[in-house]
Amino acid sequence: MVEMTKGSEDGLTISVSLRQDPLSVTLDGPAIFTLAIGLILGLQFLQPSVIVFLIGLVPVALFIRNDYYNYLKLGPGGTPATIQGYLRINWFKLWALRDPLEPLREDPTLEPAAGLLGRSPLPYRCGPRPTVVGIAPQRQVDQQGSQECYLKLRKILEQHSLKNKSNIGIGTSCFEKHGMGLFARYPFNNTCQGEICHVHNTDYAMHMNLHPNDVKEVLKKGWAQRHPLACETGWLRMPVPRQFVLVYAPRNMEELKIVCKIVEAAGWWVMAKEYEIDTLEDSGS
Repeated sequence: MVEMTKGSEDGLTISVSLRQDPLSVTLDGPAIFTLAIGLILGLQFLQPSVIVFLIGLVPVALFIRNDYYNYLKLGPGGTPATIQGYLRINWFKLWALRDPLEPLREDPTLEPAAGLLGRSPLPYRCGPRPTVVGIAPQRQVDQQGSQECYLKLRKILEQHSLKNKSNIGIGTSCFEKHGMGLFARYPFNNTCQGEICHVHNTDYAMHMNLHPNDVKEVLKKGWAQRHPLACETGWLRMPVPRQFVLVYAPRNMEELKIVCKIVEAAGWWVMAKEYEIDTLEDSGS
């Protein structure tokens, strides 16, 4: 379980409980007595096939109930936290990526022709990958960074937007419908309204679009994984582009600088222009 209650000097307050409960069934004395009476009466008045069906139905119903509440606990995202939203996500699960670490296929027709991170490869991320669950929303449930890292990341993105305000803006994420997003005013590769990236105020991770070469780099070095719906089915239109990835939350200031390099690469993919991001230390803030 991850529980967070955050307050900040700029007025941002976060209160979140992000938890994925395993399926468990506990029977106390009254429950066991009721179950025994029910089985006895069922054997007397129902056909054996009906009893077998009902016994098989109970764990299925418990699993669906548990899965639905886990879906709600992921918090607000691009899909409404309703039964209709839950059914929609389970439909998309049928077509989701089986391996989120599988790189994208090469496409020689893409522009820009190459990614940005190949010019200065990333270091490997220390430690194992964090646990990531869900589809929409998709959330990182452990290894979250500190509140300080998250607030600095937000401030860096805001300053980056102000520094390049003729080409880059800040707004609410088009993909998530929640959280702060960075947008290209004149996108070359159009995403959702030109969104470059957005940062989650729950798990501090980010979603963004990257050139396939850069997707391969962040997967290889352990900084990200592909979104489950970032795939091509041929006939079913997915709600996110195939270049869509989840970049793990930075755990310290050094990782924050690496994440900023990845955001630069996201800007390169969306705008086909390179804009360097200054960290707060470099910008003197």
